[in-house]
Amino acid sequence: MLPASLQTPAAIVLLIGGVISCFAGYRVFRVVLGIYGFILGALFASAAMGTEHTMWMIGAALVGGLVGALILIAAYFVGVALLGAGIGALTASMIWASLGREPGAAVVIVLAIVGALAALALQRYVIVGATAFGGAWTIIVGGLALTGNRLAADAPARNNVWLAYPMNPAPGNYWILLVWVALGIIGTVVQLGITAKGKK
Repeated sequence: MLPASLQTPAAIVLLIGGVISCFAGYRVFRVVLGIYGFILGALFASAAMGTEHTMWMIGAALVGGLVGALILIAAYFVGVALLGAGIGALTASMIWASLGREPGAAVVIVLAIVGALAALALQRYVIVGATAFGGAWTIIVGGLALTGNRLAADAPARNNVWLAYPMNPAPGNYWILLVWVALGIIGTVVQLGITAKGKK
């Protein structure tokens, strides 16, 4: 999706967005929604353009990013529900992946609905946890891309919208999962103890 010349700036944006999300996600949740809305909108819009049309692709990414950011900022409660639904669907995928199978559509739908309802009922904690762990993973992907990890750095250039946020940016390096969990826990503690404290 992105030309090679834009991969480093994209990695920097991912890294900065990840730090904000991980350590201050609840305090600035609308900003975090805007950042992730921009990233998703830009990815979807630029995926429709070929990399041979660089200016059109950049224009589409900017317009798509702005539209995505406005949609998620305006839809605050929808964003919270979608966040919970995403966590539910991810949980289904991870459980079934550990069993070496794929979850059925009914299981994903049920867990997505449960996740959405739980997110709305426990907004503060869901937002803190999701932004901390989501931001931690974004930090890892952005950091690996900046340090030359081939899969993470090349992901934005491939013609697949989901590869800009790879689920396994460094195959075989299981220490990355430990770093992700540690960063996520630190981000959660920082948010609950400092940045989200007293904010309703």
